[in-house]
Amino acid sequence: MNEPPLILGIGELLWDILPGSMRLGGAPANFAVMAARLGNHAAILSRVGRDELGRKTIECLDPLPVDASFIQMDPAQETGRVTVVFEGGQPHYTIHQPAAWDFLELTGPWAQLAKRADALCFGSLAQRSPQSRQTIQALVAQTSATCVRVFDVNLRPPFIAGEVIRESLKLATVLKMNDSEAPQVLARLGLPDSSSSAPDQLRRAAEKLLAEFPSLRMVAVTRGAHGSLLVTRDEWHLHPGLPVQVADTIGAGDAFTAAMTHYLLRGAGLATLNEAGNRWGAWVASQSGAMPPLPDAVRVEIATAIEG
Repeated sequence: MNEPPLILGIGELLWDILPGSMRLGGAPANFAVMAARLGNHAAILSRVGRDELGRKTIECLDPLPVDASFIQMDPAQETGRVTVVFEGGQPHYTIHQPAAWDFLELTGPWAQLAKRADALCFGSLAQRSPQSRQTIQALVAQTSATCVRVFDVNLRPPFIAGEVIRESLKLATVLKMNDSEAPQVLARLGLPDSSSSAPDQLRRAAEKLLAEFPSLRMVAVTRGAHGSLLVTRDEWHLHPGLPVQVADTIGAGDAFTAAMTHYLLRGAGLATLNEAGNRWGAWVASQSGAMPPLPDAVRVEIATAIEG
């Protein structure tokens, strides 16, 4: 039998401290968990502390299908924490530092995984520290020419560096961002933009990025409840979004990215990629937290809706 695709989520692994609760998260980890739930061999490449939260991290990941065996343990730094408050239903973050994920080490096992990876996802937030930035960019550079390299922009003030965005886009084959991040990305790259979130303006922004970075093959722009836009050099597709009763939006964008990547590896067209991303993103938004329990019946129902 063919082995499932190997997909890596590289970067932050942390605890979201919510009003009255605490949930495991971090965009690359959320991405990897969803990729694993869709049937891939997905591994988290991150780092936690040798502390209570670090132990709790491994305990929480253990029953999930994701591969947590490559997570590093830091003897000195604490496991990452983010304080989350909601304003108008949207999360706002205080990202505490330093954290163990600021000290990712380029190890032999990580390098071997990168060389074998069919796809990986890396973001901008985990590159806030020089050490993790160097490790992440070195790992991405070691992947094969056929590897799908997804750069998921994660602009979290004050950790927004134009140089990190530029260097990451030189390595990526797919860029994923949301409609509020798009004008910020172009501004930090010195590319003129109207700062509009209208679909035609977002499409023009994507086309500018595809022209600027030769390695890019696709730009994905999520638009919250209004769906998403996918743009390549040859075509584009706009999805209107799906109605859903939102519990919280934490992890919804990561589910979109994982589902998009899953179907991209299987050669799906833009309409299917958009449908998959929106359906899985909407489901996570309808649940509490980024890694909610996923009943088999729900997974089958959503997969049928996407592929039907």
